Amino acid sequence: MKAIQKIFHQFYDRYKQEYNVCREQKKVAGSILKCRTASLGFNSYRCDECGHTDIHYNSCRNRHCPCCQAIEKEIWADKRLENTINTPYFHLVFTIPEQLRMIVYNNRRLLYSLMYESVRHTLLKASSNKKYLGAQIGFFSILHTWSNDLRFHPHIHCVVMAGGLTKTNNWLQSSKKFFIPVRVLSKLFQGFFLSKLKMYYNNNQLRLDPGGLGNILDICYSLKWYVYSGKTFSNQSALVGYLSRYTHRIAISNYRIISIDRDTVTISVRKNEKGLSSVTMKGVEFVRRFLMHVLPRGFIKIRSYGLLSNRNIKTKLALCRRLTSSRIYHSRFADLSRIDVLCCILERNIRLCSVCRSGNMVKVSTCAGST
Repeated sequence: MKAIQKIFHQFYDRYKQEYNVCREQKKVAGSILKCRTASLGFNSYRCDECGHTDIHYNSCRNRHCPCCQAIEKEIWADKRLENTINTPYFHLVFTIPEQLRMIVYNNRRLLYSLMYESVRHTLLKASSNKKYLGAQIGFFSILHTWSNDLRFHPHIHCVVMAGGLTKTNNWLQSSKKFFIPVRVLSKLFQGFFLSKLKMYYNNNQLRLDPGGLGNILDICYSLKWYVYSGKTFSNQSALVGYLSRYTHRIAISNYRIISIDRDTVTISVRKNEKGLSSVTMKGVEFVRRFLMHVLPRGFIKIRSYGLLSNRNIKTKLALCRRLTSSRIYHSRFADLSRIDVLCCILERNIRLCSVCRSGNMVKVSTCAGST
């Protein structure tokens, strides 16, 4: 049993006694509790030489489960390489002030979507301005909702092409530094987000605590919003490294669980760039923080815009590939089964018997499970 699954076995019932659990959270908790157990069924394999038998329990495949993202992450990241071109890529992070976090949490589906819309508006509008670039760019955005210690901290990571397609269908390369000043991005993002938020408020579309928005809007207009511009990805392999780390990441992974006792959980946190520290919290509090990051049902977490949007991939992006002399990349996982993909990832044949090391493990039976 993995660490996070053990925490849910130990503390989830206590959590339910103290807090209300929404449908999405209940489904995620149930998936984590049942993942790779007999309740989800199993497959039985026997070695065709020595007769050794193995049983492999089915995974839940829930996108919030810490044990079920490895294969999906690699397949997705590899598939995205088909849409990369011969240009550097920038990393940006858009955040909102802490005064808005609980408002966002209480209106997750609506305001998560507003965050994406605000990022899209900001980057496309600024990049089309000839003062900064004067071309249509391509980028994708990924929502993360957690801080290092699992508190609610919604922000959006973006990977942005270092250049774009002009109206005359020419490729325009940007400078090595990000081509739009972060202060410009911050102002555009802030203005669009708050104007839409005010509209939702006036139309009674927001669920608010007693007191409503109060003077929060005025405070947020007066604050300096923060947009982070990170290092440039100089090639495709560097971009894939980013994709593998960020796209299918969940709030916390099993390796960060340091210890679990009768009442508490201790996790590792990054104190600064030089080292790690630890945080200890009640087990029920860990479950509460973990479930805060469950996304609404059917919510699309990774979204592509501009040249990378679906309607432009076969036309404008294909033109950009020719203009930048980009090689065509063919997915190494195309048409492979999940077992074949896992063999590629691990760089070994997992079909071989673990005992005799020569026979192949052949499926002999399947159990569908009790649910």
